Amino acid sequence: MRPTFRFALPLALCLSPLTASALNIQPGVWEISSQDMQVGGQAMPGMQEMLAQMQNLPPEQRQMMESMMAEQGLSLGAGGVQMCLTAEQIKAQEIPLHDDSDCSNEFLERSATLWKFRFNCPDAQGEGETRFISDKEFTTQVKGTYNGQPSSMETRARWVGSDCGALGRN
Repeated sequence: MRPTFRFALPLALCLSPLTASALNIQPGVWEISSQDMQVGGQAMPGMQEMLAQMQNLPPEQRQMMESMMAEQGLSLGAGGVQMCLTAEQIKAQEIPLHDDSDCSNEFLERSATLWKFRFNCPDAQGEGETRFISDKEFTTQVKGTYNGQPSSMETRARWVGSDCGALGRN
């Protein structure tokens, strides 16, 4: 596996689902794609490149990565990482923001269309904002540090469908 892939995918998974909750989003499968990701001034591979790299892994490595993602309630979709958000999670605003229990979040502002937040994880800290475009789409911008290096990322989340099927639920 290329070093940039090993580095960029965990960063994307750590930060992408951040603030995936709003009172008026649809329950079901959401696909999150990253774009314009930078760490230490270096551009990281975009989501399409990471997905292509994942497809080209030897079968054992790919299966291991997919199993690790499934344990976190995630899977790979055509355009990004997919996760299931239940109606109960959305209503209670109990959306799993991280797979690391050592992470903390502070919401600085919440409105129907904009959330501003601060986060602190062992490997990543910073601030960001999420703009809710509709009940089926939102974007997030994050700036901070990852492993002590300046980082930034933009993500787009879009609703894929209401049936989570076999996709694990956190």
